[in-house]
Order: sequence, then C-alpha cells, then structure tokens
Amino acid sequence: MAQTWDDALRASGYRVTPQRQLVLEAVTKLEHATPEEIYAEVKQTVVGVNVSTVYRTLELLEQIGLVTHTHLGHGAHRYHLAADAQHVHLVCRDCDVITELDLAVVRSLVSALEVEYGFETDVGHLTVFGRCAQCRAGPVPAPDGKPAASDGQAAASEG
Repeated sequence: MAQTWDDALRASGYRVTPQRQLVLEAVTKLEHATPEEIYAEVKQTVVGVNVSTVYRTLELLEQIGLVTHTHLGHGAHRYHLAADAQHVHLVCRDCDVITELDLAVVRSLVSALEVEYGFETDVGHLTVFGRCAQCRAGPVPAPDGKPAASDGQAAASEG
C-alpha cells in the first residue's frame, strides 16, 4: 500500500515526506481517527511533528484522494483511507465504538428507498447510531451518564 501512496503523491506533484508517510500509516492503523488521535499516533514515532502539520497533511491527502473524512456525531471529523470509504458505520452512543459494515448489509434498505421514494442513497456516508451489544447487555446509563441504580439500590437509598 505504501508504494501506491508514494505513486499517488508523486503523480499529484507532491514529495513523499516522512510526515506524510507517518500520517498515512496512522490513518491506516487507527481506521476512524480524529486529527488529534492521528497526531498522538504520529508523535509516538516523531516528537518534532506538531498538530498543525497533521491537519495540513490530512487536508492535502484528502485533496489528492488518499484519505477521506466522515462525520460520526458532533465531534471532530474522523479520517480513514479513501480506498476503504464505501462502508456503513454503526456508532454506539454509550461507548463510542465504531463498527464498519459491508454495504451488502443495507442493500435492501437502499433498494426500498429507491423503489418507494425514487431516492438514490449515498451509503458511503451512512451512519447509524444506537447501542452496541456490549452496552445493551450492561446497565442502562442514567440521564447524567452514570450507571442507573438497580431497584434494590434505589429503594435502600430512599429509605
């Protein structure tokens, strides 16, 4: 994959720099990462890189089509390789785990939207929010984000 990155950078008139290589490697390793997470990963290898370099590099890499970003909630953009862009995201609202699904999983939904509404779906940007199986198996969080007390605990604290 590194050779493909090098070729794409050179074909677009850009040099292959260590910083660009490290950012691409971090995006590959982390999959759906914020610029700050990518920066933290790069900084483990090269201390002298600053966060603005990571932002500029991500912007360049997106411009030439090597990476793309997605919005998975209200936080910062999350970056992943453009070659892996066509997938659906499941985002757990409790633990923030992001799960990638193959497009085949939503094929019937896409077909139904087209047949019923004439709507052409851009599933490359489809994100479904909810609760993952692990969080569903645990205690339901209270509105303040803390685990809800069981009935016995609530009764004991009231009495």
